[in-house]
Amino acid sequence: MTRHVTREKQSPKYLDEEDVDPEKGDVAVCRCGLSDDHPFCDGSHRRTGDEGDGVYCYVDGERREIASVTFVDGETLAVETANDETTD
Repeated sequence: MTRHVTREKQSPKYLDEEDVDPEKGDVAVCRCGLSDDHPFCDGSHRRTGDEGDGVYCYVDGERREIASVTFVDGETLAVETANDETTD
């Protein structure tokens, strides 16, 4: 189970005391790349439990298995999914 994750921001996220909600308790940092509350975990990883050994991307919340990724000069040009859809 591997995911192709795209991030648009290059800088780190610094946490302040205001970022932590004491009522939520423990704070977890997202490692799956799917959280809508990034950099915090929002539980989105739970929907990935049935992923196989392929490589996946999520587009508008929909899981797609990646067939190929094309890179040009170190940047992603296109991601082709198993059902022949291409994302830029």
